[in-house]
Amino acid sequence: MWETTPRSGNLRQTIHMQKTATSSWLPSFLATGIVWGLSFLFIKVGLEAATPVGVAVSRAVLGAATLVAWSLITRQKFLRGWKPWGHTLVLGLLLNAFPSFMFSFAESSLPSNLAGILNATTPLMTAIVVLVIFRGERLSSSQVVGLLFGFVGVVTLSDQYANFQLENLQGILMLLAATLSYGIGFPYARKFLGNTGYSATSLATAQLIATAILMSPFALTSKLFWAPMTTATATSLLILGALGTGFAYIWNFRTIALAGSAIASTVTYVSPVVAVIAGWLVLGETPHWNVLVGALIILVSAALVQQRIRFGGAKRA
Repeated sequence: MWETTPRSGNLRQTIHMQKTATSSWLPSFLATGIVWGLSFLFIKVGLEAATPVGVAVSRAVLGAATLVAWSLITRQKFLRGWKPWGHTLVLGLLLNAFPSFMFSFAESSLPSNLAGILNATTPLMTAIVVLVIFRGERLSSSQVVGLLFGFVGVVTLSDQYANFQLENLQGILMLLAATLSYGIGFPYARKFLGNTGYSATSLATAQLIATAILMSPFALTSKLFWAPMTTATATSLLILGALGTGFAYIWNFRTIALAGSAIASTVTYVSPVVAVIAGWLVLGETPHWNVLVGALIILVSAALVQQRIRFGGAKRA
């Protein structure tokens, strides 16, 4: 039997509010996914002239400089007080410094597309951290299934998983350690910095300033470049720093604030798709059946995690 008019009206209003809420964070979500999806390529090109430490330091310094300049231009507030800066230092370690080192060292021996694929374990790490540590932000059963389904899609998308060699184990463990760090960082950001009253730009700027501070000892004591800089390597490092490490974190903070850390972390499901499309269009790599099927599974998983598709009622995991 049809619902009464008031209930139907309420339902339409609810659907409209959900669509409006989604439209507010979806652009920043997609922009982050595209830029971070291309970052693995930029890291690989950057390593042609810079050492792993050099790539990590360069992206942090360029990202911080970009956001400080942008904050001054747009007259954003800078963080004040020891408490928010303390949390920002922790976040700089979790979301920037440690993962940057891990990805740079790992891509010295692993292909960039494999790094992008393993980066998609971030939502699984985030889900585990949310359920075990940050219990204030719980996941629905649909979201949990979506996270698992998305990982299946990432594995299906790549034919690299059958080519793991024992000598690559160290690099793989580095990448998984990086995604675990991301998994802790996403809910940490929402819990301790999500309601501070500062804008996404202010928080991202502080985070990268903290990252640059944390990396300064390595910048002063390590070799940063091993070969002459070329136009390609310089451009890659500049884009990696300004966009991949700079503006992308503004967009990421916005997504976390509006949609939650679980949904924000699924941006890493977009990255492998971007890498495949870029390889197809730029390098002429023809996608195989598993790539197309994997991309479809990832889209379904994203719909589940973002609760566009639901099942099993409103139970929480």
